[in-house]
Amino acid sequence: MGTGLVKTGRFTRDEHVKKASEIRTLYREGKKVSTSGAKLFYLPNQLGINRIAFALPRGYGNAVKRNKSKRLSRETYRYYKANMKTGYDMIFLVYPDAESFKKRCEQFHFLCQKAELLLQ
Repeated sequence: MGTGLVKTGRFTRDEHVKKASEIRTLYREGKKVSTSGAKLFYLPNQLGINRIAFALPRGYGNAVKRNKSKRLSRETYRYYKANMKTGYDMIFLVYPDAESFKKRCEQFHFLCQKAELLLQ
């Protein structure tokens, strides 16, 4: 891709925001940044690691499109996680317009930069 980023291993269980109550809290109390086709909700956690959930709006295509979109989002996060500040819970919400890996990376990079989550 030419961004100087290195893919980092697995996306482990500890890196997932799983509980519905945590997700609701992120939507309600989290800070939000947005760009065309995507939003990022984030809140500091006291864990020393980043945790993330990937969300899609209601009515987002069929199961194949939803699964592909989430795979693209997870892969994008794996490319950026080594270059991010730690200690945050996040939700990456994407809309149907970004179906390429390059576009998804551009969105995620812009949102993380806007939220000041990237290391300098």
